[in-house]
Amino acid sequence: MPSIAIIGAGPGMGLAIARTFGSQGFDVALIARNRDKLNDLAGRLDAEGITAAAFPADVLDHDALTQALKDAATRFGGIDVLEYSPGGSLESTPLTAPSETNPSDVQWAMDILLYGAIAATRAVLPVMREAGAGTLLYTNGAGSVDPTPMLGNLNAAQAALRNWVLSLHKELADTGVQAAHVAIGVWIGTGGPPGVPAASAEEVAPLYWDLHTQRDEVERVFTV
Repeated sequence: MPSIAIIGAGPGMGLAIARTFGSQGFDVALIARNRDKLNDLAGRLDAEGITAAAFPADVLDHDALTQALKDAATRFGGIDVLEYSPGGSLESTPLTAPSETNPSDVQWAMDILLYGAIAATRAVLPVMREAGAGTLLYTNGAGSVDPTPMLGNLNAAQAALRNWVLSLHKELADTGVQAAHVAIGVWIGTGGPPGVPAASAEEVAPLYWDLHTQRDEVERVFTV
């Protein structure tokens, strides 16, 4: 069975992506910091007939993240798709306008978004290259494409991740490995700020399957 590793798995986008790929016969490796929450998600997926397992790791701990991905590959016989979206780690962090941003205001977002993505990719890409097949998907906010001043420090790190993914896509051309970027320009779920467009995770998740199967785009931007 093919498998997908979802880094930053949670009850929103992570679960929706797991269901999207699981319904197509994929086994699912769930990676995030909280073991109990991961076990709950795995149980929900198992109840729906999707084979899933939890591999707890913090994206800030590159050694632990690498080991979690190795354990997932051992459990499922490899990783065919990597999806990186550690959004939960960003929810309680301070946001600054560009002119008010200090280097330290950007560093935490770079650690989570860019450096974690690089560590995860290095853990799975060599095997994908050798096999001549695989998909690397990276989730980001739409501010990576069209920045918003109130999110100045976060958007800077998001843009760095986007730039790296687009460059990786070019590097991997003709290798059989696809790298692609998803920029989400809506609030996922309910309870968002007034006036901010919203969509369900189930509406967004098919984009990931399209990028994996069609393999002809480096980026999708989701807006409503």
